[in-house]
Amino acid sequence: MKFEQLDRRMRVYETAHDHCVLPGVHMVARIDGRSFSHLTRVAQRFDAPYDERFRDCMVTTLQHVMGCGFATVYGYTQSDEMSVLFRRDEKTFGRKLRKYLSVLAGEASARFSLALGALGAFDCRISQLPSEQDVVDYFRWRHEDAHRNALNGHCYWLLRRQGMSDAEATRALDGMNVAQRNELLFTHGINFNDVPAWQKRGIGVYWRDEAHAGTDPRTGEAVTSTRRALYVDHALPMKDDYEAFVRAFVTAQG
Repeated sequence: MKFEQLDRRMRVYETAHDHCVLPGVHMVARIDGRSFSHLTRVAQRFDAPYDERFRDCMVTTLQHVMGCGFATVYGYTQSDEMSVLFRRDEKTFGRKLRKYLSVLAGEASARFSLALGALGAFDCRISQLPSEQDVVDYFRWRHEDAHRNALNGHCYWLLRRQGMSDAEATRALDGMNVAQRNELLFTHGINFNDVPAWQKRGIGVYWRDEAHAGTDPRTGEAVTSTRRALYVDHALPMKDDYEAFVRAFVTAQG
C-alpha cells in the first residue's frame, strides 16, 4: 500500500468522531489542575488556605493561555482553575473541540510548570453556551464558587491549625451555614470581610488599551502610543455588579 493510501485510511480513525462547535455559539474553556491537592499540600507545601506564589503562577498561566494564538475576551481564575471566554466568531482549528482541549491543556501545563519550576498538569473542557445570559451565568457561577471556597477554606484551615485532623475539621464544619462559619472565624479574630478580595472573588484578566511611552526614532522626540495588553484585576466587583461587568465583555463583541 502506498503511503498516500495508508495516510488517508489511518487518518479516518483520528477524525471520524471530530466534533465542532456550531457557529455563533459562545465557547468558554475551563482548565483545571490535575491532582493539585497533592501538588499544593505535599509536593510544594504552599501556605494554606491561600498562597501568593501559587496565585501568581495561575495568573501567569492564564495570561499565557489568553495570548497564545486564540481570540480571547475575558479570563478568570480562582483556586486551581481558569476559565477563558473566546470571541464568539473564533474560528481557529475550524472550532474542532479535540484541538481546543488538547492545545489549551498542553499550553497551560507547560506554562504553569515553567512558572512553578516543577511539574503541574491541567485538563480542559469546553462549555458551549448558546446565549449571552448563559455566558454571564457561567462566570457568576465560578465567581460565587470562589466565595464559597474562600469561606470554607479559611474555616477548615483555622480548625486544622488548632490541631484537628482532616476528618475532624470536615465533620465540625458539616451542617454549618454561612452565618455560622463567619461567626467561627470572627470569634478567632478573623473578619471575613477583611479577607483580600482576590481570595473571595477570584482574579480577572482582560484586554485593554494602555499608554506606552517611547521615542520617535526619526526625530528623537518623546511619543506616546497605545497598545492592547492584558490587565490583571485583583479587585473584581461582586454579585449584580460582577454580572454587569461580565456582560459588558460579551456585548462588546457585537
